[in-house]
Amino acid sequence: MSMEAETPAVDDAPEGETVQVLEFALNDETYCVDIEYVAEIVDRTELTNVPNAPHAVEGVMDLRGRTTAIVNPKTLLGLADAAESKRIVIFNSDTVDDGATGWVVDEVFQVVRVTPGDVEAPPFDDDSIRGVVRREEELVIWVDPEAASAGV
Repeated sequence: MSMEAETPAVDDAPEGETVQVLEFALNDETYCVDIEYVAEIVDRTELTNVPNAPHAVEGVMDLRGRTTAIVNPKTLLGLADAAESKRIVIFNSDTVDDGATGWVVDEVFQVVRVTPGDVEAPPFDDDSIRGVVRREEELVIWVDPEAASAGV
């Protein structure tokens, strides 16, 4: 199931309408995903390694009786793995074709509202980056988890 048909991009939102995003840290940078993708946030626990899994898959965990694949978004986005990942963002299973999936992130910050005027186009052509959210003192990179995980 493709989220493109269900969740409009922030550019497609009516003037003044906001989209909620979850902000999190990867290394020293702040990233965000549309809250519509997020099912829950859990503490990182011991993961079970999966032989011959794609490089970005850190392992699997049992989350209330359901096997959930845990992916490292730093690997997906080509980032160094410089900080310890302490939290796992679990995505809604109906937004991911492959079933239950989560991302290990360094820290989860907050849910904030973003308006279309706050978002700039990414500086390069990458389907996994929806845009850059401008803040007074920082930039937040808006990631599309479905597009970023497409190769996993």
